[in-house]
Amino acid sequence: MPVYGSMSHDFTGRKIRKSAPKGEVYKKYVPTPSARNRATPNYRHDADIHYPSVDIGSPSVCAAPEKKEYTGTLVKGIATMHKSNAVPVIDQEQATDIANMRRG
Repeated sequence: MPVYGSMSHDFTGRKIRKSAPKGEVYKKYVPTPSARNRATPNYRHDADIHYPSVDIGSPSVCAAPEKKEYTGTLVKGIATMHKSNAVPVIDQEQATDIANMRRG
């Protein structure tokens, strides 16, 4: 019988009955109580491992970078051309052009 998009229903929408398994049926494995209580092997036998690369001693290894700040005088301001498109404004002529573009 071909399968039409579903493993549990046929092409008419009827539920397909599961056939009984043939041959010997095996049960789920359940470990014995002695196997469950056995201690797991300790794979970290040396808890005092020393890694010299950790102790570099320099505080600037993971320090935050310096904050970048514009200190020049070329850019006069920031204008919004369309929605959230921020555009740097260099002079007054460019500011009026951007204002005219926004108003149509």
